[in-house]
Amino acid sequence: MTIAVLFITLFGCMLMGMPIAIALGLSSVTTIMLFSSDSLGSVALKLFEATSEHYTLLAIPFFILSSAFLSTGGVAKRLINFAVDSIGHVRGGLAMASVMACMLFAAVSGSSPATVAAIGTIVIAGMVRSGYPQSFAAGVIANAGTLGILIPPSIVMLVYAAATDVSASRMFMAGFIPGLMMGGLLMLAIYIVARVKGLPARPFPGWSQLARSGLVALGGLMLIFIVLGSIYGGVASPTEAAAVAAVYGYLIAVMGYRDIGPMKGVAWRNDGEALAAAAGRNALQMLLAVPESFSHPEVRKTVLDAAKVSMMLLFIIANAMLFAHVLTTERIPHTIAETIIQWGLPAWGFLIVVNILLLIAGNFMEPSAILLIMAPILFPIAMQLGIDPIHLGIIMVVNMEIGMLTPPVGLNLFVTAGITGQNMVWVIKACLPWLGLLLFFLMLITYIPQISLFLPEYIDQLNGY
Repeated sequence: MTIAVLFITLFGCMLMGMPIAIALGLSSVTTIMLFSSDSLGSVALKLFEATSEHYTLLAIPFFILSSAFLSTGGVAKRLINFAVDSIGHVRGGLAMASVMACMLFAAVSGSSPATVAAIGTIVIAGMVRSGYPQSFAAGVIANAGTLGILIPPSIVMLVYAAATDVSASRMFMAGFIPGLMMGGLLMLAIYIVARVKGLPARPFPGWSQLARSGLVALGGLMLIFIVLGSIYGGVASPTEAAAVAAVYGYLIAVMGYRDIGPMKGVAWRNDGEALAAAAGRNALQMLLAVPESFSHPEVRKTVLDAAKVSMMLLFIIANAMLFAHVLTTERIPHTIAETIIQWGLPAWGFLIVVNILLLIAGNFMEPSAILLIMAPILFPIAMQLGIDPIHLGIIMVVNMEIGMLTPPVGLNLFVTAGITGQNMVWVIKACLPWLGLLLFFLMLITYIPQISLFLPEYIDQLNGY
């Protein structure tokens, strides 16, 4: 009866169009009032503990703020130029460069819709001008953008880590190789299609131009080394690395590239002076611009937008943690786990069920909400069946990638439709051929656990664990 009331209330509220956070909170409070011995005062306490006790969750607003600065600034444009100069001379190279740019931007943003918006706004129109079909360009970017939640740092991975108390650092390590592998599969598929359809290639720009574009893009690329290097090297926790990323994102967008803020459009100049004098003048110019930049309308808007997204996501997380608390106190996951164990379902069969459930849920809910609802239920079952929790986390993240491309709530579909000006049916048709590749990749990740576990286990060996 408790399970029925909890889930009927939850899905009933969602079907009525209630926001997912309110539906989670209302179903939890209703169940507590009807069946639990907990007082209503415990509800407020649990909502407070949800965001104050999970230190890992503090990384989310920092990564969102970093992504906001990098999306607003010209980091995406410079990463695209570097990617095009690197592999644009291969047949289909512009599309492959777009995938590479999505991989690089994913490693500095942690968000799938942000990756599609930042990269797609520039490259879809560029591919069409170069002779690519618009549907081909849109399908590639919408699918490559899903790498934003698989290549670390990933906000979705942080949510899973908070929901299950696994290490966020290990989740980041586990997502690195699958992210590169998925990007490589997309590039291989693009190359094959390009050879068949005779898609164009650009002339090689030369090593000097490649070095120049790489140097220009280095400001954005350095964030990858700062964040992942500090986490993998054991220098900083994901939360500390996220805080550094937010500061660095501000500095590179406002002071470095000068794409937003009071110094927007002001070029770095030498005027024939000695390098030391020019560096000193530029450093002084930057120092004097710092106080002014904090009150600049563009900077304030960027911070405000990031704060709105952070508050929305943390409100969902707080209510989802309350939902998970009800599940735990009423022993619902344990009851479901015992039932499935009694069925004699093997680990491989359980993973099929997990994938089906998550693929269905991905059609109707946002990834973070799905993880916060499903992870507390699936986690204890996986542990009893001997499935590694990190492996389960990567499986869930890949399912969330596919959910970004399935209607009616696929976020990447809406972003792509906005960029191209096409309707949703057109965008869905453009994405379908590439969606099959993601489903194939999901099968690989599900049944070859070492793809996900190799890097965390290898780094553990290096550290002597």
